[in-house]
Amino acid sequence: MRKCKVYFKKLDDKAVMPTYGTQYAAGADLYACMDSPVTVGPGETQFIHTGIAIELPEYTVGLVYARSGLACKKGLAPANKVGVIDADYRGEVMVAIHNHSDKPVELEPGERIAQLVISPFIFGEYEEREELSDTVRGEGGFGSTGSN
Repeated sequence: MRKCKVYFKKLDDKAVMPTYGTQYAAGADLYACMDSPVTVGPGETQFIHTGIAIELPEYTVGLVYARSGLACKKGLAPANKVGVIDADYRGEVMVAIHNHSDKPVELEPGERIAQLVISPFIFGEYEEREELSDTVRGEGGFGSTGSN
């Protein structure tokens, strides 16, 4: 297991430090930081504060994913599917929560709303070419690698 220091700053006294649910959890839970419950209506998106800012190590990215329980049981998930926090971002971490269900859903202060996965990335140096190398797949698009 690789570990790295991730510094965070509380922007609100009610903010909760991200926590891992188990020893081998890939994602750290992010918590709602608000004074009172927030209702997310059907088909609606609400920006939910976490009350924290983070400092990610160089060449890492913070990926904000849905929590499976919240998504499957209540229909709430990040509106952009996967949020991206760049290593040079120092503002508040917020989660745009979208309600995919047909019922209003209430989020409570301190509730776990998403999970943060920290991952290394490769910074691509893009170079234009007239031709690209040949592969077996070639230009085959969606569904081209299987029979279904």
